[in-house]
Amino acid sequence: MGLSGEMKRRDFITLLGGATVAAAGPRLARAQQAGAARQVGVLMTYAADDPEALLRVHALERRLGELGWTDDNLTIDYRWASGGDPKLLQAQAAQLAASRPDVIICQSTPVLMALRQESKTTPIVFVQVTDPVGSGFVPNLARPGGRMTGFTDFEYDIAGKWIELLEDIAPKVSAVTVVAMAGHAGNAGMFRVMEKVGPSRGVRVTKAELDEASKIERDVVTDSAGGGLIVLPSPAAIAHREALVALATERHLPACFPLRYFAASGGLMSYGIDQVDEWGRAAAYVNRILRGEKPGDLPVQQPSKFELVVNMKTARSLGLDVPMALIASADEIIQ
Repeated sequence: MGLSGEMKRRDFITLLGGATVAAAGPRLARAQQAGAARQVGVLMTYAADDPEALLRVHALERRLGELGWTDDNLTIDYRWASGGDPKLLQAQAAQLAASRPDVIICQSTPVLMALRQESKTTPIVFVQVTDPVGSGFVPNLARPGGRMTGFTDFEYDIAGKWIELLEDIAPKVSAVTVVAMAGHAGNAGMFRVMEKVGPSRGVRVTKAELDEASKIERDVVTDSAGGGLIVLPSPAAIAHREALVALATERHLPACFPLRYFAASGGLMSYGIDQVDEWGRAAAYVNRILRGEKPGDLPVQQPSKFELVVNMKTARSLGLDVPMALIASADEIIQ
């Protein structure tokens, strides 16, 4: 499981849940004593070899190791459903539930919805879920009750902040195309906020639903003179992040993204939470559940820190004069 820095990482390739995991990727931990290990299941909407997936796995395993969980007493079963494909996601959720782990960790609203259908009794710790109360996963955040708890990512109101930031860096933007994942409840709630905020700021807002990379190009606005792009957080956006950044660059569109790695790969700017940190915090909840606490007694936690990242190279290529106030408030400037 790679929980100790002193342990040697074994080189291997394994097939897990229909996804190939390379040697540099996360490992399926194997207990050294039969029957002695507890089991944790993990389901992510990343590819197994995605660098962002590996960062999250390493944060999870490192924190579990600090809490005393090693190859001797813990097995982790990783499952992958890149892009949140509904059929693959449902199949992986069913397989994971059938393995009857002690605890399941899952990432994003679509994954939690699939697991809720397939698993009726297993405790679940979720990360990166928007509005778990409104989605019916828990009755309230302070005392969720039942078998689910975890960590939220974005409130719907942040969608208005994305419009504000795009206007700050590109004042001439008058029409914004919002890339949203089809059928994603969180994206739908964010878009409703944008439909209200946009016109109040003189910005026309339209939606481009994201199913596959080929559809992005047909739907996205082409008028770069007053056009802008905002990408909402979703498994589909994560899977197509390089295509979305490339599209904004090719169309010469100022764009605001929800996560740092979009800006790091050439996007103009991003504003969002540190999702990797949530995986370390989720490990602490897994530890408490494995040691006897009830998930319903653990409050759902909201993010406390948001990061603003500005890519100055991209701003220069778009001919934008980034305001000093925006530069001063940024957590990171990419030159």
